Amino acid sequence: MTVSGVGSSSASSASAVDHASIASNFDTFLQLLTTQLKNQNPLDPLDTNQFTQQLVEFSGVEQQLKTNDFLASLVTANANTINSNAVGYIGKTVTASGTRSELVNGKAQWQFNVKDAATVTVNIKDANGNTVYSEKGTMQAGTGTFTWDGLDNQGNVKPPGTYTISMQAVDPEGKSVNVSTETTGIVTGVDFTGSEPVLLVGNARLNISGVTSVKQTPAS
Repeated sequence: MTVSGVGSSSASSASAVDHASIASNFDTFLQLLTTQLKNQNPLDPLDTNQFTQQLVEFSGVEQQLKTNDFLASLVTANANTINSNAVGYIGKTVTASGTRSELVNGKAQWQFNVKDAATVTVNIKDANGNTVYSEKGTMQAGTGTFTWDGLDNQGNVKPPGTYTISMQAVDPEGKSVNVSTETTGIVTGVDFTGSEPVLLVGNARLNISGVTSVKQTPAS
């Protein structure tokens, strides 16, 4: 498998611009200092304290250049490490914050968390936004797993693909109750084009920062 774009081009470009700017100022300062020493009046030489201060400034700029080089190396190394680690997700079963899940082998799953006991209405939509399944029931406060068998309300088998769940909950007093959902699926690839790696789970895209768990995928 070939993985491209593992480096961080945007960070490298920004670092190169900063380095060029400081290096230019450093060279200008060195030229001014050298010219000043060459053209000073022998009868009225450069004040020792002033010269010492200029040398301190010279040393400070040089140190800043080295520090920027070191930080740029750290940024690049960190980006490469993050991207390399993301490749390790391929083939693993991950759970991440989100509403989309893949229907595979007649099963799609979502993890959810209900803050309070409530009556919950569940709607599942296909990739075109059509509602293919609806269900209403009571749930206790806490976490749980909603598993859909891929059948619509008429008992028809829906094709494999990405499906989206929405869960609206109300308590016994009719007040809305917050429900958070997560999705689970097998990672098939990684996209490095954005600001952070994005895991590809079927047609769904999961930001790596939203991943809450990673497990070995059971053998078929």
